[in-house]
Amino acid sequence: MKDLYLFILALSAALALASPAAAVTADIAVVSSSLDPPVMMSGDTGTLTIVVQNNGADPVAIQSARLYGKGVVPTTDPYLAVGEIGGGNTRSFTFTVRADAGEGTFYPTFILDFRDGGSLRYPVLIQVDDTPLSISMVKKPDAFSEGRTAGITLMVGNPRPNTVSGVQVVPEGTGFSVTPTSGFVGGLEPDASGTVTFNLTPETETDVTFRVVWRNGINTHTTDLVLPVTFGEDKKRANPVITNVEVTPISGGYRIVGDVMNAGLESARSVMIAPASPAIPIDPFRVYVVGTLDPDDISSFEVTLRVDAAVEDVPLVVDYRDDDGNLYTSTRTVGLGGGTVAPVKEEESGGFPVLGAVVVLLIALGVAGAIYHSWKRT
Repeated sequence: MKDLYLFILALSAALALASPAAAVTADIAVVSSSLDPPVMMSGDTGTLTIVVQNNGADPVAIQSARLYGKGVVPTTDPYLAVGEIGGGNTRSFTFTVRADAGEGTFYPTFILDFRDGGSLRYPVLIQVDDTPLSISMVKKPDAFSEGRTAGITLMVGNPRPNTVSGVQVVPEGTGFSVTPTSGFVGGLEPDASGTVTFNLTPETETDVTFRVVWRNGINTHTTDLVLPVTFGEDKKRANPVITNVEVTPISGGYRIVGDVMNAGLESARSVMIAPASPAIPIDPFRVYVVGTLDPDDISSFEVTLRVDAAVEDVPLVVDYRDDDGNLYTSTRTVGLGGGTVAPVKEEESGGFPVLGAVVVLLIALGVAGAIYHSWKRT
């Protein structure tokens, strides 16, 4: 009986000593956890911050704080000597973590060990989502031309559940020049988008890779869009068309007049019209300079030329430039219509015209006759 009494006293004393410690540790709680970036991607490194608060009045002694888990694992050492957390105070614990197991939802466990025994366990929700940014083509020409600058507009969107930063688009490849050399979008919130515009001048047929570079937290990621550059007919390019042509024989050649109209959707700059071989340009209109023809503009022109007797058709060449200074050429063949060229008047070897000599001779005969009759009367 005495032994039973002593056991009850010892148990009561132990309970009395343990109760205050249990009550104190129960005042410790995790009040918040945050992850940067808020949603990770496979292979990303993030920073996990856990805040613990002492809701009691007495300090609580903490022996250590650690994090463990699978899929998202800590890469930093645990806290081995924490110390006390005073009543009403908070303490932050920061861990570097890495997403090693692909997409999914993971729950690494935060463990707080008390110096007087016992521990606090808290599972932390971490989401891993590999959705990249999207990039799409908003504007490009129907066809590219060598040396002709074309405007390219791209849209970058963020379909991820978290904000990304440092978004920029960089054109990569060879066989072209581009301005600007990169386009900066900046930060993109979820479901937001931004546009960038480039002026692309191809030198050869090639592929242009538009690379989107962006950051998820401290982690850099990329997304690519490949634009094939192939040469073809530009449907909007200026198109000078020669109409209303009239051919008139002149002394030593032909005179061609007509109209030239821009049937394209862009301006034709520095428009010039001239006859080409087998025709030989002659004065006064060897070349006719029209100047600028805006879309639907029309202008008259006139050229003069000569050809050999067997030639029935001559080409008229129209040279013009686009807004970037690129030179284009079109040709219109014109029939001479079988008209007879007026002969060039000949002169005597001394340079005195035959008709002039006859007139002078007649005048001289008239004067001589008048003198003769005058002498006869006297």
